[in-house]
Amino acid sequence: MSYSLPPPTRYNTSARSSYPNFLSVQESILLQLNWLRYGLLDGFRWDHVVFTIAGDSEVRANVYKSLVLNSLSLISIYTFDLLLSPLVRDQQKWLHRNVGWFYQVLWLFPVLGLSFYLNITWCNVIAERTFTLKHGNRSAAQQQSVTYTGILKSIATSAYRVVMVFTSLVVSLALGNIPFAGPILGFFFMCWVDSFVWIARGMSLSRRIRHLEERWSYYLAFGLPSAALCTLGSGLANAAIFALVFPLYIIMAMHARPVPNDPYNPVPETDAIRHPSPFIPIRLPVFAPCRGGSKTRNAHRRGMSDGAESVEEGERIEMQSRHGVSSSNPSRSSSSRIKIGRRKLD
Repeated sequence: MSYSLPPPTRYNTSARSSYPNFLSVQESILLQLNWLRYGLLDGFRWDHVVFTIAGDSEVRANVYKSLVLNSLSLISIYTFDLLLSPLVRDQQKWLHRNVGWFYQVLWLFPVLGLSFYLNITWCNVIAERTFTLKHGNRSAAQQQSVTYTGILKSIATSAYRVVMVFTSLVVSLALGNIPFAGPILGFFFMCWVDSFVWIARGMSLSRRIRHLEERWSYYLAFGLPSAALCTLGSGLANAAIFALVFPLYIIMAMHARPVPNDPYNPVPETDAIRHPSPFIPIRLPVFAPCRGGSKTRNAHRRGMSDGAESVEEGERIEMQSRHGVSSSNPSRSSSSRIKIGRRKLD
């Protein structure tokens, strides 16, 4: 007695066609290595910094003021570490023993505090001006109106950003205390933290985090040079070095072209959507310890990355020019994409 299989139904055909296509593990790894290479190249584009500073007087003036003040902070730190600290070591008189304490309280800490405050102000001007030079003026929809609610929202966002960066530093120090692999993990984490600080191109805080976590290999390499520079000295010296290069890397970040354009469809040349291999993470929850796991888990349940949410103004055109995609070909809407993790049984 023989049995024959039933003919395929319309449901079975649609279920097979809707099943997501994936790249192989090897292809996904090669893509990540290629994005790593792009990030490293963009992290050394000092020519963009030189041309931007030389070509605009407003950027040049604020960069010079930042460099002078932060150089003063760095000189003050090394004056204490290399000159005063050895001289007052093992001194018996009370005044000699506390010269370093007076120097720090009366000079070093006020200079560092003033440098931190003014550096933020100057770097905001540099970021806005560089954005305008690179992408043009923001549209009216992007410019926040000066209202009481808008001011409160801006203050809350700035405070949350400061808390998050501080928490990131604490996480980095905690990772550094892990035996063997701790220093390497802490250094990689600081690469992402530095890259997060550089991203300031009109995105909200949550979009900046998602934008970085979905392009984790690119931003790991992009933040590597600055993270390496900030390991040359000790505590306060590293902070001063970071403040010294801060405006320069903001300019570099404005000219950077993060890849991929769509992390959930990294090979847009083909008609069919091909997701990266499930064994290679699309979004790496880098800042999950700093934000709380619940938000990150909810973000992982989301579907495809909408281009309007994950790519800031001006970046889409540059990404399309890099990949050879015509600007007249609109990206697929999130409603037409298949949500990963959602399976239909044949």
